Amino acid sequence: MTPTQVPQLLSTNYLQWNNNGGAATPNFADFAQQYLPEIYEAEVERYGNRTLSGFLQMVGAEMPMTSDQVIWSEQNRLHISYTGVVVDAAGTGFVIPVGAGVTNVISIQDTIVILDPATGVEAKGIVTASGAAAGNGTLTVQLYSGVTPAAAFGAAQPGLKIFVYGSDYSKGSQIGGATPRVSIEPVLTQYSNSPIIIRDQYVVNGSDTAQIGWVNVATEDGTDGYLWYLKAESETRLRYADKLEMAMVEGELNLNAGAGANQNLLQPGTEGMFAAIQSRGNVETGFTAAGGLTEFDNILKNLDTQGAIEENMLFVQRQTSLDFDDMLAAISAGPAGGVAYGLFENSQDMALNLGFSGFRRGSYDFYKTDWRYLNDASTRGAINGVNSIEGVLVPAGTSTVYDQVLGTNIRRPFCHIRYRASQTDDRRMKSWLTGSVGGAASSTLDAMEVNFLSERCLITQAANNFVLFKGI
Repeated sequence: MTPTQVPQLLSTNYLQWNNNGGAATPNFADFAQQYLPEIYEAEVERYGNRTLSGFLQMVGAEMPMTSDQVIWSEQNRLHISYTGVVVDAAGTGFVIPVGAGVTNVISIQDTIVILDPATGVEAKGIVTASGAAAGNGTLTVQLYSGVTPAAAFGAAQPGLKIFVYGSDYSKGSQIGGATPRVSIEPVLTQYSNSPIIIRDQYVVNGSDTAQIGWVNVATEDGTDGYLWYLKAESETRLRYADKLEMAMVEGELNLNAGAGANQNLLQPGTEGMFAAIQSRGNVETGFTAAGGLTEFDNILKNLDTQGAIEENMLFVQRQTSLDFDDMLAAISAGPAGGVAYGLFENSQDMALNLGFSGFRRGSYDFYKTDWRYLNDASTRGAINGVNSIEGVLVPAGTSTVYDQVLGTNIRRPFCHIRYRASQTDDRRMKSWLTGSVGGAASSTLDAMEVNFLSERCLITQAANNFVLFKGI
């Protein structure tokens, strides 16, 4: 193969692209070809919008902080009730399982309801003696039915529930003396979380920045135009933004922090939303369209025992979303009647809308949307089975908690981000350049380093109002 001094079509300088040139010229095919193929400059967006962030922006807010730890207190229940109560050995009263933060605060003359969840037996009575002053959980109770507790519930019957509904004193009686009432002090449950430092970096050397190799791109952040090495930087930034949210959702506390030979590498971790719900919230396992309305109503009954927040948002994966649609369709006239599905004033002769974005059941409103994070194959979308996360129910609005720093009750979104910031440094999302390329002049390194850093944690308040949907 002999090159010519001028562009000229000869058999001696023809380079066949489909042939690597043989053993004598193995690399010519990788060097050039006479007739260039038609090249599309624009990238094909085969995965659509690849970003996953946006969930926390919809359900919460971001607020600065200056400390290494966030501490908040949540109110406990207002009324007095106990579970796991047993009939005492004498058969004349009950024993409350005190200890581990549980104390007896029932006073003499209190009127109580005793329930047996296993049998449905119910009785009411008045407390004639209480071991609250002595720090034990013994109660002597006179049942209004005239029988003994042992006769009503069985000797040493376990698993009873007691709650106080009032009191009954005689005329002219005085509280005090030998039988004073127990003064009840409100007890707050305290929680805390710590921020984690999330970092990433993109590096391009100086030589590559000078090489011409442009491509027309359109990125998820709205950038459109010809980019080359900044294309990778743009994707690093988008990936990092997703990590900020994923870390807040998936975060776990490290129970081994500070232990072992690598204690400097064992960070304390942070409690993400999934971990908070599994620890302090509600978990629904195996929700399907077959379970239908009965299964969903059980969720509502459980919410009634908690905060009973009226408006809630459902962020679910595809299959769970379809299960909700099928559940709602089953209780309506269906496509034949056009009540559930019809667009254009529910006309069955027009186009069909087979999905539901919102519905009301009982006293609750629900707004349903697909959560891309649970559908994307590169994250939880590839997992659909045992113990998989299939959706989450998040209460809308705000909750009231006691702020230890301010010393007062404050209202915050149920889910919100706290990030480190001061007058001199804002660590919500820092970005800076180092090196000697691309405008940076901070070192002798012949490269441009794009650095990303954030220090933040997620606060999940009143997690008892959240529901996590998991696979069987």
